[in-house]
This record gives sequence, C-alpha cells and structure tokens, in this order.
Amino acid sequence: MKYNTLLAGSILLFLLGCNAGTDERQKNASPYFDLKGYFEKEANRLTKASPAVRKTVGINGFSETKTLKIADWKRELSSISNADINKASWRGAFRIIRSENKVMYRSDDRKVPVKELCIFYRDTIASGFLVLIRNSNALYTSTDSLIYYPDSLYRIKKNQQIKLLSEKNYEITIKFR
Repeated sequence: MKYNTLLAGSILLFLLGCNAGTDERQKNASPYFDLKGYFEKEANRLTKASPAVRKTVGINGFSETKTLKIADWKRELSSISNADINKASWRGAFRIIRSENKVMYRSDDRKVPVKELCIFYRDTIASGFLVLIRNSNALYTSTDSLIYYPDSLYRIKKNQQIKLLSEKNYEITIKFR
C-alpha cells in the first residue's frame, strides 16, 4: 500500500513538473518574429563576410557618400534589431496579417512605438524587412522608417519635429557591393 501511494505521488509530481516546464516555455516563447535574434545572426554573418559597402549619410538634403567596410555590424544594425516587438509588456499589442509572401505585425497602441513590422519572404526565407516606428509626446514627434534587404540594401529614414525648432530629416543608406 505504501508503495502504491509513493508511486502515485511520484507520478503526480512528475506530471506537474512536466506541465510547469511546458507552461514556462510557452510563457517565454516569442509570440512574434524574433527580429533581435535574426539581426544578431545577420551581424555575425556580415562581420565574417566583411563586405565592402557604399554608405550615404544625409541630413536635410545634404549628403556624403563613402565606400568602406563596416567594422561593427552589430552596432550598425542596432536601429532595426532594437525594434524587436517581443517585449513582455507588448504581448497582444500587435495584429498579425499574413499573405503568401509577407507577414505584417501592426499596432495602434499609443504606448508601443513600433507601429509596423513587415517581413517579406522568398519561399520560407526572410528576404526583406520594413519597420515603422513613431515616438510622440508634448515636445517632439519622430518617425523612423527602417528597410533591410540582406546583401542588397539597408536604409534608415528619420523625420524629427521638435517644438520651436525646424524639422529635421535624416537618411542613412547602405548599399552592398
């Protein structure tokens, strides 16, 4: 009798332990595309490949272009990887719209600055990204448009409007050679 009670108790504990692990994994699983993870891998890949790029930086219509090799791809791609939408406080804030070659995550939540993440696919491989970010308060409004196509193009466009100051437009474009 003691053996049966001990066996039943052990099985119950085992099953509860399995369920707790499953619940914990589900709680920690990313509900949306892992943008941060993707761009960490992309930064590592580009660091190893060390491609020559043509980088153009522009402010309010004035620009400068240089051909160079980027030493720190993690820092270079941080604007887009920081737009990761898998923050715990943002769970449920995005609508997911799927089509044949695109998945779009959209949010109208005022507390969430990332308004749209669009991932384009070729077969099952991510082939392009578009991120729209909007920050706004009583003093300023900024809108960022981030575009990335692996081994082709990376572009950041930023519009900034600060009260009592003139509007500023920034653009950084990297074209892979």
